[in-house]
Amino acid sequence: MSPDKMIRMANQIATFFKTQPGEDAPARVAAHITDFWEPRMRAQLRDHAAAGGAGLDEIVLKAVPLV
Repeated sequence: MSPDKMIRMANQIATFFKTQPGEDAPARVAAHITDFWEPRMRAQLRDHAAAGGAGLDEIVLKAVPLV
């Protein structure tokens, strides 16, 4: 998957969970990614975050270690 598409998808998930009540948005983002993204997509996200995470929402960056 292109990095831009992966970033856009991850940020869309974060945007959704920001609208939900509670302080556990990173955990919810991580759970969603774990449940619905295939292993290659999760690995790409982890690699991108490890390389600095350019373009990723702060909530996504907090979620990555939980994936």
